[in-house]
Amino acid sequence: MAVSGKKIKRFLWGSVVVLGILALGLGTVIYREVFFKNVNTGSESSQYLLIATGSTFDDVMKDLKENRLIKDEKSFRWTALQMKYDKNIRPGRYELKAGMTNKDLIALLRSGRQTPVKLVINNIRTKGELADRVSKQIEADRKSLLAIMNDSIFLSTLGFTRDNILVMFLPDTYEMYWNTTASQFLKRMKKEYDRFWTASRLKQAAVKNLTPQEVSILASIVQQETNRDDEKPDIAGVYLNRLKKGWKLEADPTLVWALGDFSIGRVLNVYKEIDSPYNTYKYAGLPPGPICLPTQASLNAVLNASSHSYMYFCAKEDFSGYHRFSSTYEQHLLNAKRFQNALNKRGIRS
Repeated sequence: MAVSGKKIKRFLWGSVVVLGILALGLGTVIYREVFFKNVNTGSESSQYLLIATGSTFDDVMKDLKENRLIKDEKSFRWTALQMKYDKNIRPGRYELKAGMTNKDLIALLRSGRQTPVKLVINNIRTKGELADRVSKQIEADRKSLLAIMNDSIFLSTLGFTRDNILVMFLPDTYEMYWNTTASQFLKRMKKEYDRFWTASRLKQAAVKNLTPQEVSILASIVQQETNRDDEKPDIAGVYLNRLKKGWKLEADPTLVWALGDFSIGRVLNVYKEIDSPYNTYKYAGLPPGPICLPTQASLNAVLNASSHSYMYFCAKEDFSGYHRFSSTYEQHLLNAKRFQNALNKRGIRS
């Protein structure tokens, strides 16, 4: 009996040792699966993973694999399933840093802690250009952006129309989440627009008998006339003088916009015959919408327009970007002749 008892004890101790070794081995495997540094950022300190709205776990796995963002697919998949990530997919833009473990990455993706994008809007003239630029920076695609910018019912809730909606977008850099939808994007831009139009600026516009939208439309014309911020208030003053006297604006940039050919270097008389509400040689007053997204400098130029008697201006013949101003048509013709001769010398015919 004593011998048999010793055998049993040995067996039990042996079993404990074996189980301990197995447990240790299993624990080591699990530890490696979970805490294995599995994120691959290549030569960069970080990379970004974009998870589209409606993505499944398999979609995420496919993106990680195709973009080579993880070193070992099996260990990530096993850890993700243990952490129930397959049941908690959250869209967005996530920053993957070098040295992240499977656990680190899955915890990040489960949390929804996105890294915002810095969306840049500048040098835009049309809805199409805006949709192109924005769709390359957030999830909303070009089609959905154009659709909502032409949705009269939705735009009316923001206080705009299909013609003037572009005045709502102020050139700047905005921080927002990548998975922003088209409607969310427009609502965000409306907040930025309202933030810009302070009580002080609204008062300045009212003094000039302009609505905020009209300020933006006029500012867009001023901006296309010159890139010299210090001269913009003078040009704005000319156009305000024309509006006060009931003159047509006769602004060349509006013809270029109406024609849709932004490569035009010289506005010819034949262009002035185009039948478009943007033809300010044919129709009095401001066009129905802006011809570009005016910068804050251009908007402020209209709000702080110079008070003078000038009714005309013409680009200087030195191509400096500045203009010659005049109060009489006779002087304007002389200034225009100088510039036309300069164009001819450079061979600019259209």
